Amino acid sequence: MGYFGDKVMKLDFKAWMLVLVFGLPIFLACFIATLYFANCGFDSDCSQAGLPDVLHTPIPTLIPVIHSVGEEGVIAPVEAKCLVTGRTLLSAWVSSGYPEQNPFEFTDKTGMNCEATFAADVLPLFTDGNLWYSGSMSCASCHIPVIDKAAARMDLSSYAGILSGSQRSSEEVNGNDILGGGDWENSLLNQKLFILKEMPLGHPASVFPDDGPTFLAGHLKP
Repeated sequence: MGYFGDKVMKLDFKAWMLVLVFGLPIFLACFIATLYFANCGFDSDCSQAGLPDVLHTPIPTLIPVIHSVGEEGVIAPVEAKCLVTGRTLLSAWVSSGYPEQNPFEFTDKTGMNCEATFAADVLPLFTDGNLWYSGSMSCASCHIPVIDKAAARMDLSSYAGILSGSQRSSEEVNGNDILGGGDWENSLLNQKLFILKEMPLGHPASVFPDDGPTFLAGHLKP
């Protein structure tokens, strides 16, 4: 190529090297600055950013532990519930004299000593739907306070109604004791639910447990 051709090539090579050495850092700096200012604006805290709002899922990923505040502001965990069957819970309640306010004791499926109360743990067996089997109505849906319209003329919606028994002639009169006077084995409630298995109506016999539903109730005894 001759002397002048070689010199031109050397000059071009030097020029490209200078462009790469000095131009590449400048290009990178401009590129990074463009990304930053385009997304965050000119504030260091990105307060002028035009980014979409952060969306949060309505269901928490972690279920928070619920605590109760005890004496002197000490935070203590809520007492754990016990795993028990309907038969065990009802048997323990009736055999304890079916108290309305005072707690009664029972042994749960894991062998732990537990306590429960009528309102919090026993009454839901009669008033909660979808409990005895999937899709079941509550007992109190048919055994209502209006005795003339109640199934078996019996009210299972309250403590007073349960104690008033079945086949009542009116709302002012008691009927047949369904709790056996505290003798669970001979009680009508035990007979209907667990021995004859006549209730609840419509239950699928093939999947209905002998001891009724298993659920969490009461709490570990201190």
